[in-house]
Amino acid sequence: MSALESAFLPAGEARWRATQLTRGPWDPGHQHAGPPSALVARAVLAAAAPMGLAHLARLTVNLLRPIPIDALAIAVNTDYAGRNSAHFAFALEAQGKEVARGTALVQREAPLALPEGLPGHPLPNAPRAPGDSPAGQFPFASKDPGYSDLVETRVAQGQMFRGPCAIWFRLRHPIVAGEAPLPVERVAVAADSGNGISAILDFRKYLFVNTDLTINLLRQPKGEWVCIQAQTLLGPDSSGLAESRIYDEEGLIGRGTQSLVVRARGAA
Repeated sequence: MSALESAFLPAGEARWRATQLTRGPWDPGHQHAGPPSALVARAVLAAAAPMGLAHLARLTVNLLRPIPIDALAIAVNTDYAGRNSAHFAFALEAQGKEVARGTALVQREAPLALPEGLPGHPLPNAPRAPGDSPAGQFPFASKDPGYSDLVETRVAQGQMFRGPCAIWFRLRHPIVAGEAPLPVERVAVAADSGNGISAILDFRKYLFVNTDLTINLLRQPKGEWVCIQAQTLLGPDSSGLAESRIYDEEGLIGRGTQSLVVRARGAA
């Protein structure tokens, strides 16, 4: 398999080498945080599987510094494991430095019959199905391979980089070479784009980089498509928040948030 057929290539125990498909919009040498967040989600679920836990209810990734397009190492530790849930902590390292750390909650699944007529239920659907949504295009797409080549996008509502919108994402390539993507990998690789697709500042004049990502899921995602319905909110002191509703083709599956650092390009 060539280096451009997946986001990451296995490089030893708990190590992976990033390919150019992970390239993000802010610097040509840095990854978009979606692919490494997906890699972390995969590692957490692998740690939870022997406990009989399979539902990733929450993932919080604290982005400590830019993640280079290079080899990554992931360490996952169990903070607490009970009968119905377990809490995990993880660290992501590249070039001898810790580039991200965070926590995750994984729960045990069990069938439950819910009563009819619950307020707010049935849960809402995305504004439009992927088959009814036109193709989207990231404004930072270029001749060099990157994140915009890793995912296919369709516009369910609004316009990319023009304020609140809803965008469907589907992986064109697997996260790890030779593996079918897990449902939560599909969610993580898309959810980190909330601040980009809902941008309200000119990408050419401003930076609005997220320094974390939190995903809460109320059930396991299904299918290849994930819809991120996002909006960006900005404060007066160079900070902001991007918040998202997350859907699959069957309806709402969760929410995502990102804390933003906002700067004029060229400013210190």
